[in-house]
Amino acid sequence: MRLTSFTDFGLRALMRMASDPDRAYSTAELADEFDLSRHHLTKIMASLAQAGIVMTRRGGGGGARLARPAGQIGLGDIIRVLEGDQALVNCFAADGGNCSITPHCRLKTRLREAETAFLTELDRSTLADVALPSLAGIADPQPATGDPRHG
Repeated sequence: MRLTSFTDFGLRALMRMASDPDRAYSTAELADEFDLSRHHLTKIMASLAQAGIVMTRRGGGGGARLARPAGQIGLGDIIRVLEGDQALVNCFAADGGNCSITPHCRLKTRLREAETAFLTELDRSTLADVALPSLAGIADPQPATGDPRHG
């Protein structure tokens, strides 16, 4: 299964936000950290806000923060929100796609089961399980001053 870049970028942003949940993150800050398009990330944050995963506030001191503790946000729920309009295969589309073998296809059921198993496995983990280390806790590494083997 391949996730869209929309989901990939959303997961990265949420993993960062989970590292310091009391802090508001600007879209510009997150876009810069992960080298993403600010415009694209704004759309992602809007989807996450609409789903109640993040809260957003505009203006000075604004930004996005988690709407509830990271331990209460399932990874499967995030994927469902961000991949919501993406069918795994064409025949899963709301309009049934344009598959000519649908009446005789035995693959569709197996793909549905695999998709369900994928999401069920992600439901076993929360955003807290994959949070990135806090930026405040990451010090710039000091340059090596010599070979550590020769004290």
